[in-house]
Amino acid sequence: MKALILAGGKGTRLRPYTTVIPKPLMPVGDFPILEIILRQLKRAGVTEVILAVGYMSQLFQAFFEDGKRLGLGISYSLEEKPLGTAGPIGLVLDQLQGDFMIMNGDLLTTLDYGALFRYHQAQRAAATIATYTREVKIDFGVVETNEQQELAAYREKPLYTFDVSMGVNVLNAEILREVLVPGQYLDIPDLMLKLKGLGKRVSCYRESCYWLDIGRVDDYQIASDIFEARRAEFLPE
Repeated sequence: MKALILAGGKGTRLRPYTTVIPKPLMPVGDFPILEIILRQLKRAGVTEVILAVGYMSQLFQAFFEDGKRLGLGISYSLEEKPLGTAGPIGLVLDQLQGDFMIMNGDLLTTLDYGALFRYHQAQRAAATIATYTREVKIDFGVVETNEQQELAAYREKPLYTFDVSMGVNVLNAEILREVLVPGQYLDIPDLMLKLKGLGKRVSCYRESCYWLDIGRVDDYQIASDIFEARRAEFLPE
């Protein structure tokens, strides 16, 4: 199994931390965020990883080298200009065959990557999106009106439930060769909709797990606390 990990962003929402170190290399417990992910992927059966890097790319190469320390084969793809969350695939498409995983390098999750991969293959899908159920509470009374600006509904502090993308996906390289243009900017949502528009099967996968996108300073503190309290769930070995 092969995985492409997106680690080229500047992590502007986590400044000032990310002015000196890329977000995926920030420590959670005694590991960088990205090393936790790599150890999880190795446990799930991934043998080769491509790191799509840009910002401070030399630090990734210095820290992980060829991946031998983690029992993985790690190579690097340098993103010289921003290509979005799907565009970097085009730079390494000649290194990919069949189904592969693509994911963000700044997630803390207990997702079973192996189960996701097996689900994707059982569905015979062009793409599979890992999803997480997120609840959003509105701290105000929500008012809805009709066309005459009369009250239609009034809900006090409602709770809404959404399925959100976890930033972890499985894709098929052969199908992508039909739709990707190397060097062209493209985001994952646009790619998924493009595949769907072409009549390709795009599946969604959900399981009971913990997930946190480490995008802001508050998220980083939560991630550190959760990992320390529940370390065995993230790294069972």
